[in-house]
Amino acid sequence: MTNEWDAVIIGGGAAGLSAAQMLGRSRRRTLVIDAGLPRNRFAAQMHGVLGHDGLDPARLLEKGRAEARAYGVEIATGAVAGIADEGHRLRISQMDGTVDLARVIIIATGILDDLPEVPGLHAEWGRTVLHCPYCHGWEVAGGRLGVLATSPMSLHQIELVRQLSDDVTAFTAGVDPLTDEASARLTARGVRLVPAAVRDASRRDDALVITTDIGEEHTLDALFTGGAPAIDLDFAADLSLARTDQPGAPLEVDLRGATSHPRVFAAGNVIAPFANVPVSMGAGSMAGAGANAMLASEDFDRAVADLR
Repeated sequence: MTNEWDAVIIGGGAAGLSAAQMLGRSRRRTLVIDAGLPRNRFAAQMHGVLGHDGLDPARLLEKGRAEARAYGVEIATGAVAGIADEGHRLRISQMDGTVDLARVIIIATGILDDLPEVPGLHAEWGRTVLHCPYCHGWEVAGGRLGVLATSPMSLHQIELVRQLSDDVTAFTAGVDPLTDEASARLTARGVRLVPAAVRDASRRDDALVITTDIGEEHTLDALFTGGAPAIDLDFAADLSLARTDQPGAPLEVDLRGATSHPRVFAAGNVIAPFANVPVSMGAGSMAGAGANAMLASEDFDRAVADLR
């Protein structure tokens, strides 16, 4: 059986559900296909989200699904295997064989954080190993903090973390050799520089112990690091969507969230890998409105054509 929709949203995180809410409120027959693996599922709380500070991210999605369903949006658990362009509609094939037809789709599948290959990091991700100083910094402020540098952007991350504590250790092997200017800049603010590569991260009692490849141990309360953004768009490969040259090669969109394909919009981390929850929600809302505007215009175009 093939189901037909005005819009299919691929991804049911903050961006996807925000888009769904806009489309549902516009009385569009809308389906959300969600694999159930949001990026922030490892965190017990989210911060920097006005009106929802400290809320469990799973609770936000639970509320979002209920709100979308109240406007007639249907939500299905699943994953998309491929999308085919049929001109006036798109054919969405799910992994389980389900096929859906849509006049427009919104891609909001987010990203994965490809963490450095250091034993122990994955186990502590979202607990004592953190990414965003704005999302998690207040909770560890004043503690023994570290930054595991992975790219030149890590120098900016070190500066942000230094604002949180006077006790900051930067593990710089991932960006070595540091320039004399960068070294001087960091040490001027009292940041300890550790050039040796990190070999292991382990939880001991209430602390995180970082061991370098020369056997040094550094006891921290939290370690910040930046995983490389991994954006999986294999399911949309046949659409040849334009991508940017930013880290992770996110989708290229205009202010409405429209991609290079006239029937495809996108929102969230798939267009902005470093966007937080509020930014993703805003982008989803805009993409939902943009998709509805596109459909409304097409409705009138079709009505005029039928008169001829």
